Amino acid sequence: MLVLLPSGAMAQNTAADFHTRFVQDSDPIHRAEGMRKLGTAEFDEITKDFDAGKFPDALALLREYRDEIDTCEKGLDARKVDAEKHPKGYKQLEMSVRESLRELDRLIVSLTADEQAPFVEVRKNLEALNRHLIHELFPNRPSDDNTPPD
Repeated sequence: MLVLLPSGAMAQNTAADFHTRFVQDSDPIHRAEGMRKLGTAEFDEITKDFDAGKFPDALALLREYRDEIDTCEKGLDARKVDAEKHPKGYKQLEMSVRESLRELDRLIVSLTADEQAPFVEVRKNLEALNRHLIHELFPNRPSDDNTPPD
């Protein structure tokens, strides 16, 4: 007898499941690679909280996501590897942060200035982490300042 179950019933891929895997894995590359799925799952929850008007819950989860990104970044940096030559982990983490920034921008435009303030602060942290990751991947890239070349 063959029993067919919906794909979701066989493998629950919730933010909690991805977070458990994140916490249990000590390899910074594996953690960074998993952040894309974890980030997507967490942003699904953040969006649900936004839609329900649960801004404090959304903010708490966003701060948790930022801390997870920071942990990944510090773990990758601690390896003392040239990310330009060995981008594994850095590249995946940067993509996750870039996607999260785009999603966060989409969410916060609907908030009042007062409601936006704590979300914008976390966004600034994520943007700084993203700039750091890009610098690690492309260290010889011209700076973003508007000074003309010599």
